[in-house]
Amino acid sequence: MRALLFGLVIFFSALSSLKAEPPPEVIIISGGVSLYQWEQYKTPPHDRWWMNFVRAARIRIQQIREKNPEAQITWLVYRPAYLRRAGEEKKDLVPIIDSVRDAYKVKRVYFSKTSELLAYLNAGRDREKVKIADLEYFGHSNKACWMFDYSNYIDSCSKVWLHENDLVKLRPGIFSKDAYVRSWGCHTAESMSGHFLRATGVPMWGAVGKTQYRTEELPALATRSGRWQK
Repeated sequence: MRALLFGLVIFFSALSSLKAEPPPEVIIISGGVSLYQWEQYKTPPHDRWWMNFVRAARIRIQQIREKNPEAQITWLVYRPAYLRRAGEEKKDLVPIIDSVRDAYKVKRVYFSKTSELLAYLNAGRDREKVKIADLEYFGHSNKACWMFDYSNYIDSCSKVWLHENDLVKLRPGIFSKDAYVRSWGCHTAESMSGHFLRATGVPMWGAVGKTQYRTEELPALATRSGRWQK
C-alpha cells in the first residue's frame, strides 16, 4: 500500500508539472500609407484611401480568426504614418485602427522604427517557447525592402524600411519549422524573398511585379505578367 501511495504521489506530481505548450504566434504587419498631397498628381496615385494596409490586414486577421478562434495574433502597425495622414483626413485615425484590435481580439503593437519591429520579432515573446508560425506584411515595398513610410515623410522616398541586408538581424530559431511567411507588397520575390530564405531558412512568398490593394479582398497581382512565388 505504501508503495502504491508513493507511486500515486510521484504520478500526480509529474502530471501537475506538465504545462500546456503555448500556441505559436501569428504576426501581421501594416506599413504606413502615403500622403495624398503628393500622390494626387501621379498616374496612378498611391493610397487614395488611407485604410489600404489596415483593411487588408483586417481581412487577413478575420480569415485567421475564423479558421482558428484561439489563434495568438499580434498586429504590428507603423504608427507615425497614420498620425501624419490624420491631418489630411481631418480625423483621428488611431481609434479606428484600435477598433480592429478590439473587434478581433488581437494584440496590437505600434512601432516607429525598424529596430522596434526587429526587437518584437526576435523577443516580443519568449521565442524558445512561442515560435512565429505566420508572418505577413501589408504595405509599400520594392524588390529589396519593405518601406514603412513611403511618400509619407518625403515625397516618393522612404526613411524607415526593413532592407533585405538587415534580415540577418533576425535571430535563428524564431520561426516554426513549417512557418508561413508572405509579403503582400510589390516586387518582394524579385530579390528580398531569396535573402529572407538565406537569413532564416524559411521561404517567403512574394510578388514578381506589382500588387494592387482592394477594398474587400486581399491584395492581387496588378498585371497579367505578375506572379506569386517563394
